[in-house]
Amino acid sequence: MEPGIVIVSGPPAAGKSTLARALAESVETPLSAHMHSDDVYGYIVKGFVEPWLPASQHQNTVVIEALAASAVRFVRGGYLVVMDGVIGPWFLGPWRAAAADVPVDYAILFPSPAANLARFAARTDHPLQEEAVVPQMWAAFDAHRAGYERHILDTSGQTEAESLEALRAGLAEGRFRLA
Repeated sequence: MEPGIVIVSGPPAAGKSTLARALAESVETPLSAHMHSDDVYGYIVKGFVEPWLPASQHQNTVVIEALAASAVRFVRGGYLVVMDGVIGPWFLGPWRAAAADVPVDYAILFPSPAANLARFAARTDHPLQEEAVVPQMWAAFDAHRAGYERHILDTSGQTEAESLEALRAGLAEGRFRLA
């Protein structure tokens, strides 16, 4: 893969971090980076608002803009950047702007609601422990799916290897490219 940005998005517990790390580690390019958006939220030491709350809009906008700017800088340095985060279509503005200068692909991991909740229940090492956020964010992605159907990967029932292969195939086809 050439230097560019691959956004691996979806609701909490969809498998974004797992697949993004696996993709970044497995590409045949000499330089790759996995940017984990949750880490950037941890930088905020005063005024932090849980990102799923309506009051977090300004904070989330600043974080998304910072992530996009940082990712573009990595790409200009020759890196393939695999970004993971709850980056819904409602936050694609900075990424579309980046796509004017560097290639940007956008994949939405979208398991069924039942599979998504099961994955949430199975993880124990994540700071998000509020189960109610999962269906809330799943519904937000579902409400914005019109126009993004080709970006959706239904990973329900897939192993990590199968999901990674589906992601790689979609990238190779150009299925996830942002215009």
